[in-house]
Amino acid sequence: MTTYDFPQDLRDAQLALHQTCAAYQEFARSLPWSAEPLPGWEAEKQLHSGFRSAKPDSPGYTEEQHAEVARFRAELLELSITVSTHTFWEQVEQGQVVDARMRLKHQHEAHETEAA
Repeated sequence: MTTYDFPQDLRDAQLALHQTCAAYQEFARSLPWSAEPLPGWEAEKQLHSGFRSAKPDSPGYTEEQHAEVARFRAELLELSITVSTHTFWEQVEQGQVVDARMRLKHQHEAHETEAA
C-alpha cells in the first residue's frame, strides 16, 4: 500500500472543500424546490401504483438566497481548482494519481479516527 506525504496546505484545502460542500448541501436543503417562482403540480397516478408525485407552489429564491448560492458555488470552484492544480500532483507517479486523490479525499476521516 502506497502512502503519500500530502503537504499541509493541500490537506487544508481538501478539508475546506469537504466542509464547504457539506455546508452548501445543508443550505440547499432549506431552499424552495425552484429558484424561480413556479406553480405547484401533481402528476397523474402511475400504472400499478397509487402514488402521485407532487410539488407545492415555489416562491423562488430570495435575492439573499441567490447571492448565497453564488457565493457557495464560487468558493467550491476556487477550492476545487486549488486542490486539483496543486504542485503536489506533479510528483505523484502517473498511474498513482487516482489512488493518491482518493486517499487525500478521505484523509480527514483517518485523523478523526486517530483523535477519538
